[in-house]
Amino acid sequence: MFTGIISDVGEVVEMTRRGDIARLVVDSRYELAGVALGASVANAGVCVTVVDRSACAKGARLAFDVGAETLAVTTLGKLSAGQRINLERPLRIGDELGGHLVSGHVDGLAEVVARGDFEGMAKFRFRAPPDLSRFIATKGSVALDGTSLTVNAVEADEFEVLLIPHTLAVTTWGERRRGDKVNLEVDQMARYVARLSGRD
Repeated sequence: MFTGIISDVGEVVEMTRRGDIARLVVDSRYELAGVALGASVANAGVCVTVVDRSACAKGARLAFDVGAETLAVTTLGKLSAGQRINLERPLRIGDELGGHLVSGHVDGLAEVVARGDFEGMAKFRFRAPPDLSRFIATKGSVALDGTSLTVNAVEADEFEVLLIPHTLAVTTWGERRRGDKVNLEVDQMARYVARLSGRD
């Protein structure tokens, strides 16, 4: 379980396909001793398991095996060496819940349809897949590329979020442009409400 508060921006060292799976290797600023084999780390909002680890100049070089389903429904399969990626370690009992509860199980991809910059901030407009847009509500939460964000407006399958200067500076959001695809995880509470109301 995660909170959507990005704790590091890693750099992709390699993304190598091996049949139906891929090996993702990322350099991070995490302390090597603090990341165990088998630990979960969210990469751009996708929960994957550490299968190998070693020291690197930044801190810890982490390797993950990415399965076929994850490659098909997330942006991880499009990564290449040199790209930057949002990282988050899992929530621990007693940690501050600064964002919202995020599972790291991406529901689909949202597309950036517009970006407007002003006063150091950026307003993004996204198009969500039709089967997911019904779970997105004004003042509700979404996780986009692993970042917990508040929805400011919703119109049909499109929704808007505002990113403050700090978020743009400490995540990969400063690099996002119109046409980019990002990992979308809808709020779990919205899913449960839909299920209980018989609309899922």
